[in-house]
Amino acid sequence: MAHPAHLAPAAEPVDTPVVARLRALGTALPARDGIAVFHRVYLAVTESADREPGAGPGADAGAGSALGTRCAERYLAALAAAGRDDRPPACWRPLFQFRRHPQVRPAQFALAGVNAHLGHDLALAVVDTCRALDCEPADLEEEFERVGDLLAALEERVREELVPGPDLLRIADPLTHLLGSWSLDRAREAAWAAARALWALRQLPELAGEFADRLDAAVGFAGRMLLTPLPS
Repeated sequence: MAHPAHLAPAAEPVDTPVVARLRALGTALPARDGIAVFHRVYLAVTESADREPGAGPGADAGAGSALGTRCAERYLAALAAAGRDDRPPACWRPLFQFRRHPQVRPAQFALAGVNAHLGHDLALAVVDTCRALDCEPADLEEEFERVGDLLAALEERVREELVPGPDLLRIADPLTHLLGSWSLDRAREAAWAAARALWALRQLPELAGEFADRLDAAVGFAGRMLLTPLPS
């Protein structure tokens, strides 16, 4: 599995708590590792977004910080669980299972990470934040869009940096067809709908838990498809 040595970080480092944790964990990930591919892109885009007040997971004011931070912490919790040999959420499990597969390409790992973080982590982070701030999902819609924009920038960076070859070669590459089967816009819409549904079910914890488990499994299934091994 040929992975790039690194992805260019932001020119001027930032040291918000979430970014500091991401940076520290990134140094512990092997270079030739599928999780590391996603992590490097995520860190680079988060560092860039953190330059704008309230824009990224590490921002330090208001509801925007709460939502962005809780979303990032769900990814960090999945990393921690895997490090303890616990089972991470189903949405992240395929990345850990296939992280060293020689026929899964870097772009697949990166987009499978975006899929898990957007489809599952962000949806549940909305509910976490509403509980913490005693607000409704509608109060977080603007920040949901800002975090969604961060992940859209991440996806764009993945496609620019990790999908190799000129356009004519990309058309014939099986990777192009595989990645074309997943839509960030549709995943974003589904995540917002899931967050609203989970919030509406908050007085029915058993049903809400079942819904969350099924969401986790469905996002994990999509991630597993994105990690289909491809010929070199």
